[in-house]
Amino acid sequence: MAAVLSLAPPPPSARAQDSSVLTYHADNSRSGHYVVPALSWEKAKSVQIDETFKASIAGSTYAQPLYWRPSGANTGMLFVATEDNVVYALDATTGKELWRRAVGRPVRASSLPCGNINPLGITGTPVIDPATQAIYFDAAVERASGPSHEVFALSTKDGSVLPGWPVDVAGALQRSGRHFDPRVQNQRAALTLLDDTLYVAFGGHFGDCGNYHGWIVGISLRDPGKLTSFATRARGGGSWSPGGLSVIGHDIYFTTGNTMGAQTWSDGEAVFHVGADLRRSDDKRNYFAPSDWKTLDAGDVDLGGSNPLPLDVPGAGGDRALILALGKDGKAYLLDRHDLGGIGGQLAVKEVSQSSIITSPASYRAGNDVFVAFRASGAQCPSNRGHELTVLKITADARPAVATAWCGALRGRGSPIVTTTDGHSNPIVWILGAEGDDRLHAFRGDTGEQIYASETLRGLRRFQTPIATKDRLYVAADERVYAFKF
Repeated sequence: MAAVLSLAPPPPSARAQDSSVLTYHADNSRSGHYVVPALSWEKAKSVQIDETFKASIAGSTYAQPLYWRPSGANTGMLFVATEDNVVYALDATTGKELWRRAVGRPVRASSLPCGNINPLGITGTPVIDPATQAIYFDAAVERASGPSHEVFALSTKDGSVLPGWPVDVAGALQRSGRHFDPRVQNQRAALTLLDDTLYVAFGGHFGDCGNYHGWIVGISLRDPGKLTSFATRARGGGSWSPGGLSVIGHDIYFTTGNTMGAQTWSDGEAVFHVGADLRRSDDKRNYFAPSDWKTLDAGDVDLGGSNPLPLDVPGAGGDRALILALGKDGKAYLLDRHDLGGIGGQLAVKEVSQSSIITSPASYRAGNDVFVAFRASGAQCPSNRGHELTVLKITADARPAVATAWCGALRGRGSPIVTTTDGHSNPIVWILGAEGDDRLHAFRGDTGEQIYASETLRGLRRFQTPIATKDRLYVAADERVYAFKF
């Protein structure tokens, strides 16, 4: 499928972006859209591993790396967090270690009732705040009293722990009269900063054991002892997608997964819209769940495996403010961002995949259409075997609609990103074949033509996603970080 590239202004996230990558998928909306002027379709064909970049780390890596170039600095800093509970600051040009900080013993699998990460340390992608010059993250730590979830703030200059941190999540919630069991809660979602508040989302472990809930915890940067929180009413309903919360302006959106034992809807299989205080509203404008939520619960077919994706889609009366939600049932749900619609309140729904969608999507615009890329075997792909990248076209001319634009051939479980040279030209979809063919792939965003595939990369973990800076792509893996130059 070909598309004429528009000269319309790029989306706000693309216009505002500099070369720093301070949060998951480039911005708080989780667009996954990076503007890289030097990375055209032609340049992408000659991307190669930078053999002069040497970066060794210890431990498995599920979290996306981050990149920050402080004002006046000669080079950028690359930050990587591992399941060994170690955070590394690396020279982004050479890979040389600038500092490292171990924040406690990671949790052994034998200390947990279920799960599939061993040891369990830092899983969710951290976030950097230039104002406080700190990197924030959650770590699962083995203490004498048992596993705990502790939220840290480290100085980006030297890795020292900032005053008032870490925050023990269970202890802080208990002081406000709420119970949080760190043995059965896991933290896989990317962290989010908004208005001097750090938001941390929690779900359960692989296996859905114990009395866990979907938690969103807001921690004040100025007073770390001050917390706000949201928790699902029923057991389960974890907020566990790699992308975590999606934010537009001051509006926060997040998804929840399957609940267990709920006879009436109790916050599972849902998309929520909340403000900074995380207060739940019974107004159907502020939540959505499919009408078959109970069937999804019974089949462990989470809506919450992928973060909600805000989209501004051109229509006859101007841009439509939408949310795209993707489920493990293979369906795409289009929602009105200002009125989520309550139970069964979607604007459109379509089966778009024959496999579970459990990685984060990325979006970009070409012509009057918006495209969304995600890892799954598309329902309308030419072949379900080997075509594990699906790209949807979202339109809103008469009414919002979803259609498959093209599919890409690869094997793996990475989360895609998109690069453009100016916000709309030369769109390229990049995705890792993590735990599959273990290659970095690139496809033209307009036609789906594959234009690059790397050599095999060792140590890639599921859900891993690359980042793009002005002159390099970076990929974090077990024991090392790869840099690709162009």
